[in-house]
Amino acid sequence: MGILALKADERVEAVSFTQDSLVVSLKDGRVISVPLTWYPRLLEATPAARQNWQISGAGYGIHWPQLDEDLSTEGLLRGAAGSATLRQGQVIGSGLPPKPNHRFMVD
Repeated sequence: MGILALKADERVEAVSFTQDSLVVSLKDGRVISVPLTWYPRLLEATPAARQNWQISGAGYGIHWPQLDEDLSTEGLLRGAAGSATLRQGQVIGSGLPPKPNHRFMVD
């Protein structure tokens, strides 16, 4: 293993919020910041409900019991938007709007 090989630890260390972002700190020192618009349940929640989170999935997930919202560090690192966002026309797994002239049907 070379000198540049670092040990990744994608488990959740802390969760915080800015006015428009979810910020997740990982055990290995990385910080993931994603727009709250990707997660409508979090966006529309009260600050108290947002702060009521629990680490789940052996440290690789975050659960908000009051909001019935669950996120994984894997999904956050991939840039995956929440499932509620898909109903608003987002591309599955990308967090980006659909390309022009391309239609998506979501039930």
